[in-house]
Amino acid sequence: MEMWKESQLKQLTFAREIDAAYPILLRFAENIGFNFCSITLTASDPQTRFNALQINNYPKAWNAQYEQEHYENNDPIIAHCNHSMLPIVWSEAAYSNSPNLWQGLQQNGIRHGWSQSFHHEESGLCSIVSLARKHSPISPFELYEHFGYIFYATSHLSELFARTLPNRSTKPRVPQLSPRELEVLQLSAGGKTAHEISRILNLSERTVNYHVQNVIEKLNVCNKISAVIAAARAGII
Repeated sequence: MEMWKESQLKQLTFAREIDAAYPILLRFAENIGFNFCSITLTASDPQTRFNALQINNYPKAWNAQYEQEHYENNDPIIAHCNHSMLPIVWSEAAYSNSPNLWQGLQQNGIRHGWSQSFHHEESGLCSIVSLARKHSPISPFELYEHFGYIFYATSHLSELFARTLPNRSTKPRVPQLSPRELEVLQLSAGGKTAHEISRILNLSERTVNYHVQNVIEKLNVCNKISAVIAAARAGII
């Protein structure tokens, strides 16, 4: 690793606030040939609530247009990053469902870019770092060369921002039962045996027992009675 990269990596590691980390990241972006650098922090988990944060050096006119047109609601880069931690290179094809957004980027000189996300599981936070420039497409080699630094930077920013968030509820997530599993569980709660349930639902008794076992595993209990109790407590039935 070049000395300047190692130096900036150390500076980033010691940064304890987003505001301190961003100038370091911007210098790195400029050193490797990018004009723009953006940090976006959103909630990848719908149950997580906080005000989204965005820091960038995009033209003011573009930031105003982005906010006014509510582009964040149909930004394909944010949509990708909320579901994947694979890097994404911006392209007209990626913006095929948001042509106005793509055109606005081009008109403001933000023509070539790529984004990297990191999902902070404990907080439900999705942090996205984007680098962009006016000229020259991004080559696969360039992406490979800088991926490690940007991935680390994105994960570090997630950790910094997560520290400022209130603790998430420790309420366990309700298991998702299939419609058939739910039917079997409801009938079991009514005191029906596997044989009776098989006749009601026109299933084999073996299939009913298969669904019962799936419910037991999903609810992390040891038998059918415990499954009924756990489901009632969780509000499933």
